[in-house]
Amino acid sequence: MATKTEATVEEKLRALYDLQLIDSRVDEIRNVRGELPLEVEDLEDEVLGLKTRIDKLKTDVETINYEITAKKNLIEEAKGLIKKYAEQQKNVRNSREFNSLAKEVEFQELEIQLAEKNIKEFKAQIEQKKEVIAETKERLGERETHLKHKKGELDAILAETEKEEKALLEKSAQYEEEIEERLIKAYKRIRNNVKNGLAVVPIERGASGGSFFTIPPQVQVEIASRKKIITDEHSGRILVDPALAEEEQQKMQKLFSKI
Repeated sequence: MATKTEATVEEKLRALYDLQLIDSRVDEIRNVRGELPLEVEDLEDEVLGLKTRIDKLKTDVETINYEITAKKNLIEEAKGLIKKYAEQQKNVRNSREFNSLAKEVEFQELEIQLAEKNIKEFKAQIEQKKEVIAETKERLGERETHLKHKKGELDAILAETEKEEKALLEKSAQYEEEIEERLIKAYKRIRNNVKNGLAVVPIERGASGGSFFTIPPQVQVEIASRKKIITDEHSGRILVDPALAEEEQQKMQKLFSKI
């Protein structure tokens, strides 16, 4: 390929169109992958979130079980005190001491009732959390299956296209090196401003590729002469004649078949 200083306008147009064909092929590969990488990422985040939720719920259940154990211990202690006070009542010297011990017994009985109520409430909380854990595990299983399926899809596509994409990106960089910086900047600016990434297009049926605006015959003649770089006044795309486009497409197809 001629150096940047020696390149004719025709050589520049061919190089730009070749670069466009390479970059369009990369776009096709990425379109095949589509939203899959993002879907996989979202599913991975969801699975992680569900696992974190299950872990937290399990920790909550452990904490509540600890509270239940504490309340059961409190009940046993209260029963021990009631027994102790009942024994002491047998040896009291007056009614005042008897009534004082009776109040202590009553207090411990209330403590037992409250603790039993707490245990009942705690057990209800555990049952509720276990239901949520079961539902979350079911959801997790579904999401993990879906993630595995989507990862399989993505891995299969990557296995088919990763090598080709890498080789094409290397070719794209090589072709960029052979084109003057001013044109590369213009090419990238146009490419970023159009939906389909087509910055260099051939004339098709008297209009620029992908457009319905007819190009005047005189301009078509100028494009075919390959003496200057001409852009479409409506889309801003760089225009090449159909014959040049056909030649470069055939050339690049051979290149793609070897990658």
